Amino acid sequence: MMVHILLVDDHPSVMAGTKVLLEQEGDMVVANAETVEKALELVRQNHYDLMLLDLHMPKMNGIDLAKQIIAIRPEAVILIYTGFEFTNHFNLMMEAGISGFVLKTASKEQLVTAVRCALRGEAVLPLSLVRQMRRVSAQETEKTSGLETGVVTGKEYDILKQIARGKSNKAIAENLLVSQRSLEYSLTSLFHKLGVKSRIEAAMKAKTMGLLSDSDFSNPPV
Repeated sequence: MMVHILLVDDHPSVMAGTKVLLEQEGDMVVANAETVEKALELVRQNHYDLMLLDLHMPKMNGIDLAKQIIAIRPEAVILIYTGFEFTNHFNLMMEAGISGFVLKTASKEQLVTAVRCALRGEAVLPLSLVRQMRRVSAQETEKTSGLETGVVTGKEYDILKQIARGKSNKAIAENLLVSQRSLEYSLTSLFHKLGVKSRIEAAMKAKTMGLLSDSDFSNPPV
């Protein structure tokens, strides 16, 4: 039985190389999409057993694309395919329903193993990320003053998206059903994690980290 895979990446050389590696298995066939628009078009038209999405792409990051794909295909099995390793993305990936991620530096054996694990319903995380998460967890246990952990929570991600849309603190507090004082505490913690001093800086820093994309902004930044 053939395994049908959709690979979404704006780097043609990466797509070509990955396609060759996977199709050498004999039971995998890979379709490519270089743009978000093409990916969504293919998802609407075809069934794929698994999708590999580049994290950093023009117009939309891989996590936001995954959310749109899952809205179309709730049963979709998705792995983020990236050259970068960010602990910050872990919570966002889990909330979006993504199975995990594979580094572009992975060997053929690691890539194929990740794909087969995801197809079995298993979470796929590089060992280096798991170790990093353990270090962060240990640091959180030791810290009692709310110092920086570097991991953006789901609530903080919601706050960032609303900041990007130009919402006032009052409007954000109302949308999240929290008091303005509670929101201010959350903002202080978020600013500290991102190493910024203002709402605008937080939104722009989140964009450079791949947490937000241009489509998240009411007036996309240049």
